[in-house]
Amino acid sequence: QVQLVESGGGSVQPGGSLRLSCAASGSIFSIYLMGWYRQAPGKQRELVATIINGSSTHYADSVKGRFTISRDNFQNTVYLQMNNLKPEDTGVYYCNVVSYRPLGNYWGQGTQVTVSS
Repeated sequence: QVQLVESGGGSVQPGGSLRLSCAASGSIFSIYLMGWYRQAPGKQRELVATIINGSSTHYADSVKGRFTISRDNFQNTVYLQMNNLKPEDTGVYYCNVVSYRPLGNYWGQGTQVTVSS
């Protein structure tokens, strides 16, 4: 069984930084994609950033230049470094993992990020 454990959320003032982590554990042997999504109150869940096969990254236009996604392949952990945070970045951030072995699409429990003065 695969589990995703997220950490690093919290409250920060505009312009501040946070770093999210998501560790995949259990019987997972080959990961295709690791990524982060977020959901603001009253809005649909949206893509923030993904990293494919450990190196190819993609970002939502709203976070380009401010957020950086990275992955520790040995630890099956994905990170999201968030700089220059804005109030519109507020929401619940979810980790997502798509794997080859086992074949699956997994979600974390979500971590709250609040940006407010």
